[in-house]
Amino acid sequence: MLETIRNAWKIPEIRKKILFTLFIILVFRVGSVIPVPFVDPSVIKEMSAAGTNDFFSYLSILTGGGLQYGAIFAMSVTPYINASIIIQLLSVAIKPLERLAQQGEEGRKKIAQITRYATIILGLIQGTAYFFYLKNNSCLSVTGGTVVFAAFVIILCFTAGSALVMWLGEQIDVKGIGNGISILLFAGILSRAPDAFSYLYHIWGYGTSYKIAVIGIVLAFLAIVAFVVWMTNAERRIPIQYAKRVVGNKQYGGQNTHLPIKVNMSGVLPVIFASSILMLPTILLSFEFLVNPSSSFGKLLQLFSVQGTFYAIIYFLLIIGFAYFYTTIQYNPVEMANNLRKNGGAIPGIRPGKTTSDFISKILSRITLMGALFLSVIAVVPIIISQFSDAFAGISIGGTSILIMVGVALDTVTNLESQMMMRHYKGFLD
Repeated sequence: MLETIRNAWKIPEIRKKILFTLFIILVFRVGSVIPVPFVDPSVIKEMSAAGTNDFFSYLSILTGGGLQYGAIFAMSVTPYINASIIIQLLSVAIKPLERLAQQGEEGRKKIAQITRYATIILGLIQGTAYFFYLKNNSCLSVTGGTVVFAAFVIILCFTAGSALVMWLGEQIDVKGIGNGISILLFAGILSRAPDAFSYLYHIWGYGTSYKIAVIGIVLAFLAIVAFVVWMTNAERRIPIQYAKRVVGNKQYGGQNTHLPIKVNMSGVLPVIFASSILMLPTILLSFEFLVNPSSSFGKLLQLFSVQGTFYAIIYFLLIIGFAYFYTTIQYNPVEMANNLRKNGGAIPGIRPGKTTSDFISKILSRITLMGALFLSVIAVVPIIISQFSDAFAGISIGGTSILIMVGVALDTVTNLESQMMMRHYKGFLD
């Protein structure tokens, strides 16, 4: 990885893209510490340090600490991610959106525009929920009749911040390196690393048993990173044999190759999608004028506590479900079988046509299950560990953070390698 980055830095065009990406990350981090008007950041910090709200701490990690400052970018990339999930789900259920998705580049542009509008709407809803959360916890520096005006300003600032974060991510897509939204999410999580080390250092002084636990956590972290990298690069290779063709005096085909299928085909998307969906129950609880916490529905929503057992089970199942959903919309076994037959290829021992598509479908199902279980276990195990002691409650998001960070880092390095390959490829025109 370091060798790839060093080689990419030597190429002027790629170096400009790297610097542009770093500049956008800097802007993002600055916006994550500038508080909006009428908010008292000191009260929010005290509440966060007291650990009175697990969901608040969870969101603060995903948003890079923006929530702890009541910052302009407090919502970070979560509205855009939620909007992307909703639009992708609707693209399967609604025929007009499905047709747009199949119209190539123009269709993707229209869907991207719809996603932007959905991001603004969700940013407005989440910004309103966060305002009521701040108001209910006495985090506002206003009283009396100015509360209505303050609400208007705060909600609009949060919504505008969500739109600006979305725009910054798109600028990275166009002029930078890697996927913009993923890069910003990576930067936000990475910015919390000093706090994580500080937390481990703090519990180090609790006693010998905690020292052993901290060492175990560090070793487990390194082992998980290595395992995530290994699983991300692992693939199942289906052998492919192409028939021989004679055209004039030349012979074509007759070669043996393989069809690679990654074990973790969906990357970290199921984890991001599942965690974003599970934010909704707690967001609903913020609207106390709509949901009474003491009612049956309110108690049901309270089951989705970030460190609860029920949350861990639902999280586990959602990751598996989204992994299968992603595989279904990205891979079509029938189309893959037809492409093989058109190009004179076949899987040894498998008949072309429906038999081939059934075989590929079976392979995809098994591989998807393995990849989904891998993601689920990595994401849920830290939550289970946090149940044994309050001192380890802060690591409940550790698995999700590791998956996102490692996945984004590997994708970015792959993007760098592909750009360097294109840069050095001379092509037939030369």
